[in-house]
Amino acid sequence: MEVTVCSVGLAFGLIVLVSYAWRVLNWVWWRPKRLERLLRQQGLKGNPYRLFFGDTKDMAIMSNEATLRPLNLTDDIRPRVFPFHHQIITEYGKNSFIWKGPIPRVNIMDPELINQILTKNNIFKKPEVSPILKQLFDGLAQIEDEKWAKHRKIMNPAFHVEKLKHLLPAMHLCCNEVMSKWEALVSDKGSCDVDVLPYLNNLTCDVISRTAFGSSYEQGRRIFELQKEQAIIVSRALLLDYIPGWSFVPTKKNKRMKEINNELQILLKGIINRRSERAMKIGEIVNDNDDLLGILVKSNQNKIQEHGGNKKDAGMSIDDIAEECKLFYFAGQETTANLLAWTMVLLSMHPKWQVRAREEVWQVFGKNKPDYDGLSHLKCVTMILNEVLRLYPPAAILVRVINDDTRIGELNLPAGVHFMIPTVLIHRDCEIWGEDAKEFNPERFSKGIAKATKNQGSFFPFGLGPRICIGNNFAMMEAKIALAMILQRFSFELSPSYTHAPFFVLTLQPQNGVHLILHKL
Repeated sequence: MEVTVCSVGLAFGLIVLVSYAWRVLNWVWWRPKRLERLLRQQGLKGNPYRLFFGDTKDMAIMSNEATLRPLNLTDDIRPRVFPFHHQIITEYGKNSFIWKGPIPRVNIMDPELINQILTKNNIFKKPEVSPILKQLFDGLAQIEDEKWAKHRKIMNPAFHVEKLKHLLPAMHLCCNEVMSKWEALVSDKGSCDVDVLPYLNNLTCDVISRTAFGSSYEQGRRIFELQKEQAIIVSRALLLDYIPGWSFVPTKKNKRMKEINNELQILLKGIINRRSERAMKIGEIVNDNDDLLGILVKSNQNKIQEHGGNKKDAGMSIDDIAEECKLFYFAGQETTANLLAWTMVLLSMHPKWQVRAREEVWQVFGKNKPDYDGLSHLKCVTMILNEVLRLYPPAAILVRVINDDTRIGELNLPAGVHFMIPTVLIHRDCEIWGEDAKEFNPERFSKGIAKATKNQGSFFPFGLGPRICIGNNFAMMEAKIALAMILQRFSFELSPSYTHAPFFVLTLQPQNGVHLILHKL
């Protein structure tokens, strides 16, 4: 009897082992090779699949090497920011693919297909959020389907134009503080060599703290420091995020990511709990209704009350709100700071456009604080910001996945294939933008975005379609106010110590800072 039980147990164990081994082999070899044959049969080209790692080793090596070499003063940043992707497209053409581990990513550079992928978010999904990326942020940027629709609806009121207007005084205050610091630096000689990037980071940190949470940057400093550190660790770890269970391996980096995430959760939930407690008191919510978190809390409570207090079905949990706050902090600060930094670099490289922008600001506002109505009259400034967003987009690369077999254009692709949309490369495509695609030329936007592009899938710095960044109007308003106030008080040029070194750490950043010579006007 015992022998029979042992035999059955051994047989069952063997079946489980064989089943597991087959699944692993299918994941790392048979399925990738089958997909490779299918892609090649449809005219797509790429490197042969290599066991387990695919192209990730080459990507990591080329990225590391690229960061060691600054560029000349050029706007063609492709070989430095995405060296591997640039090489693949140069070698195999636009109809190509790369391997993220055992997963093929099909390159999409046709604007019509891009428009289809980004507008049909019910078919083309974001890839499942890896535990590694989740350490940095989740929320609206990553969730899908009904949960995404619910969060978007609850959060929309915080970003209505009428609500954004009330945030101008906070933006003025934050900008004035930075301008005063710069004026103190240049007071003796009338000019000074300054790395403006830390000041711009502080500016946008302060803005998002005051407008989103009603607190100053000093109170939120720890959150920003933690997220900055987390972003660097996550960007490096993402090369291995295709390995199931990798985030649970007790490496030094994984342990640090979890420590940072735990501290962030404590800090953010403390802010939210204090706000929710005040919101429960009669009249207190009115005072909080001028910042983004107050509006979000109120909108969430209204949604819950509409459904008879059933929070699970109607509203967002405190964990949900905490994730959206992490996204507020990261996206709200990072994108605008980088936009302003690259704008100052490009206006230093092209001083004629700096003069034109300043003359327009003086004509519209004089020496007065920029007001909301006047922002719509800043045609030249808007052209410049759009051109900077074309050359240095916040969403430098987008990825989508299909969960069912899907036909797109002339391609028939199976479930699980990823689509890679390299925004930086598309925004510099001469076939789309003309021979001067790699050059800084804001004039191309003189008649608006629609006239500058052949179709909607050509220009999408904040994404496109239903999932376009909810905070894009907030970011553009903040950038216009900050740039207008800078131009009112300073002229600037590149410092001899400036090195042109854009690099990708989830967003496009200046690797070695932004060293400029500021001149007081």
